[in-house]
Amino acid sequence: MAVVATTGEVLAHPELHEGLLESWELRRLARIRLPSRRDDVVAARLLLRLCVARFTGWALRESAPAQFCAECGRHGHGRPYLRGHPGVGVSLSHADGLVATAVGPGAVGVDVEPATRRPGPLPVLRRLLPEAELREAAAQPDPGAALLRLWVRREALLKAGQDGLRLLEWTDQQRSAVVTVASAAPVTASSGVVGGVFGSGAE
Repeated sequence: MAVVATTGEVLAHPELHEGLLESWELRRLARIRLPSRRDDVVAARLLLRLCVARFTGWALRESAPAQFCAECGRHGHGRPYLRGHPGVGVSLSHADGLVATAVGPGAVGVDVEPATRRPGPLPVLRRLLPEAELREAAAQPDPGAALLRLWVRREALLKAGQDGLRLLEWTDQQRSAVVTVASAAPVTASSGVVGGVFGSGAE
């Protein structure tokens, strides 16, 4: 299950509020100085709880993910996971008023970017993306949009932690968002959240 929404849609959701966040999340939020970025982070974390609750049947308060950083061996940041449920993958993304989350069996990763964003500069992209894919994107009628799709795809795979996964990519025209989900299982994608029910989407 994957959902993309605007930050405003999530924060206006009747079931979602900052009281659902855990103390370590609130401590991290306190360090964010830009109000719009803080709102994005809050919305992404709340939307992930809603997705977990809908996917598992758990209550919202039981649907909080944890985070662990394999590089430093500490909790509170890094890849999100569900305590006691290693078979369920979770992922979240936020960018400039947009949020996306994904929940499913096995590895899962999601990334969202505004459709108007253009990744770069090229030297940085060359360090992160395969040269053949960069050349192919540059040959497209709209190279900037092709590079953005390539970037979002790569980010989703990185968040999932492995290659060779199914990829579902789409552009949400209403929210002007480019989204990719990398998953070990088939994905049902939805846009927006209304009164506790996910909006329309596609598989």
